[in-house]
Amino acid sequence: MKLDKNTTLGEILKNYKNAKEVLTKFGMHCFSCPMSQMETIEEASMVHGIDVNEMLKQMKKDLVEN
Repeated sequence: MKLDKNTTLGEILKNYKNAKEVLTKFGMHCFSCPMSQMETIEEASMVHGIDVNEMLKQMKKDLVEN
């Protein structure tokens, strides 16, 4: 699965076993919220005040490489 700024949180949660743990590190906790399933990494990073490029870099390390 390609992981980029347009990947939705729903796709991440579906494809990576440790997704909740990784997303929680960024202050994201609303996994059951229907809106979060459609939210992209870029949108989520803006809402949480996180640099999207840094977030992607860390997510690729924590999700893809592990």
